[in-house]
Amino acid sequence: MTRSLQVRAGAYQDSVSLMVISRDLRARTGVQSALVAMATELNLSLLAEMGFDPPGQASPNDMLVAIAGDDDAAIQDALAHLEAALVGGRGEETGGGGGSGPGAESIEPRTIGAAVRRGDASLALISTPGSVAAIDAADAIAAGLDVMVFSDNVSVDHEVRLKELAARAGVLMMGPDCGTAVVGGCGLGFANVVRPGPVGIVAASGTGAQQLLALLDGAEIGVRHCLGVGGRDLSSAVAGRSTLAALDLLDSEEDVSVIVVLSKPPAPEVAAAVTGHAQTLQTPVVLGYLGADSRDITATARSVAEQLGVDWEEPPRWGGDAPSPRRGFLRGLFTGGTLCDEAMLIAQARLGTVASNIPLAGQPELGAGMASQGHTFIDFGDDALTVGRAHPMIDPTLRLERLRTEMADARCAVVLLDVVLGHGSHPDPATDIIDVISGAETPLVVSLVGTRDDPQGTHSTAERLAAAGAIVHASNAAATREALSMVAGS
Repeated sequence: MTRSLQVRAGAYQDSVSLMVISRDLRARTGVQSALVAMATELNLSLLAEMGFDPPGQASPNDMLVAIAGDDDAAIQDALAHLEAALVGGRGEETGGGGGSGPGAESIEPRTIGAAVRRGDASLALISTPGSVAAIDAADAIAAGLDVMVFSDNVSVDHEVRLKELAARAGVLMMGPDCGTAVVGGCGLGFANVVRPGPVGIVAASGTGAQQLLALLDGAEIGVRHCLGVGGRDLSSAVAGRSTLAALDLLDSEEDVSVIVVLSKPPAPEVAAAVTGHAQTLQTPVVLGYLGADSRDITATARSVAEQLGVDWEEPPRWGGDAPSPRRGFLRGLFTGGTLCDEAMLIAQARLGTVASNIPLAGQPELGAGMASQGHTFIDFGDDALTVGRAHPMIDPTLRLERLRTEMADARCAVVLLDVVLGHGSHPDPATDIIDVISGAETPLVVSLVGTRDDPQGTHSTAERLAAAGAIVHASNAAATREALSMVAGS
């Protein structure tokens, strides 16, 4: 076998583009393995697992190109394909800065302000690296745009400052780390396909918002807007700045009959402030704060249905009978932080101690290697695991590797994981999971988040997973409770 490792200094590229290139290289004749990625700590560890010696010096702004092939010819072919892909993704270089002089119409704008001067945009979606996303967001706010910051790894201080700027400018700041939004029926980010209806959602959560959208769609309840405000908005530091602004916006919408506030476990004083503000609005508000003594997302969806006078049916389940309880531990492998939080809140009430990389208050935190500690839940979408890598809803590699590990661990009684569908997510998440669980004895319970119209096909995905032996629920809370029923003594 022949190996080639290059470190290309300062050659930043989008992680999703590099993931696609890596996949294409691995499919070429004679290539055994390939990794094209930014030199983050996580990707350097993946490099070591591939058998490469670590480079002497590399920073997250440098690109790693690691290829193992049958011979030199295979390596050279792969490198040539890489160069063509990088040039094709970059497109033709253009000069200028988006000005207004002669020939400016042919020059691509290089700032958001310059782009706004070209047209009539009212919203900017920002998905640049966290280190520069705050600069782009400030530029958009100064240009008078509402802003959705999809980027993660933006500091809390920058978030607070941006939301203060947005308040003074009279615009809405969604995010950072706003994974999902629906504006006037148009999905942004990781977007489930929803039909129009009377509900407006304010969500300090990404996958939690997607779960609510899917549950409402299953009840044939449409959504007008889902305004993601970032998972930290109801923290003490951020103090609900965007949540309060979004509530006022939705209250002014004639087409919104019910507003829902959905949040990861909020700071108590911020939840109290939001609740007090909600009580002053003309539009009825359903509060969906996750917490030890609060209702789950499925119960929140039911409350929305009741508010609208819609008959509620329990979300569907696919698969055979649950196996008898097994001795061992529950292992949860999630792509969504809110879904992981919800599952841990339910599990903690029965199991007591639940370890995680995003632990609940008073619970143990996993070490750097994230080795399982008894009952263990991992959020693979956490900021620390997405630096220089695509989100696990796009690139499931790390979670699939961990799924193989847990399925082979005799101490694991059952695995619980989420599968989130919609635009932006992996086009076929079921196939890789089915390949891993084929022939395994360890039970798998799946929380499937998807709507009737999502491109992957929610019903067909559920049926395929169930045919492979998984138990599948449209409700994350119900999936968690059934997984708990399979753990002896829980």
